[in-house]
Amino acid sequence: MANAKQLFERRKQRARAQIAKKAAGRPRLSVFRSGKYIYAQVIDDLKGNTVAAASSLEKDLKSKLKSCSDSAAAVEVGKLIAERAVKAGITDVVFDRGGYRYHGRVKALADAAREAGLAF
Repeated sequence: MANAKQLFERRKQRARAQIAKKAAGRPRLSVFRSGKYIYAQVIDDLKGNTVAAASSLEKDLKSKLKSCSDSAAAVEVGKLIAERAVKAGITDVVFDRGGYRYHGRVKALADAAREAGLAF
């Protein structure tokens, strides 16, 4: 029986394989979810650099939020990452959920980013 870390890595590899097929030169919106915070980055894999980043750890968001680890925080991070990506000239991305299942905070971040102007 595989442990939780092995299952996570397996899901992550499956997600990354699909992203590589569907990317077609688009940057990816990568999500990292920890127990306390949620982070998002728009990464241009062709150039190998981060175009935009946001997290619930930032001071202006942290002071505005009741908790940095709930869905409300994920929504705010989604709006912020979309705003920064659009400002950098990127509107079309590929969503990289990593090994996380698409529900809860990850889904909230993705929905907020879509509403704020990112297309994926």
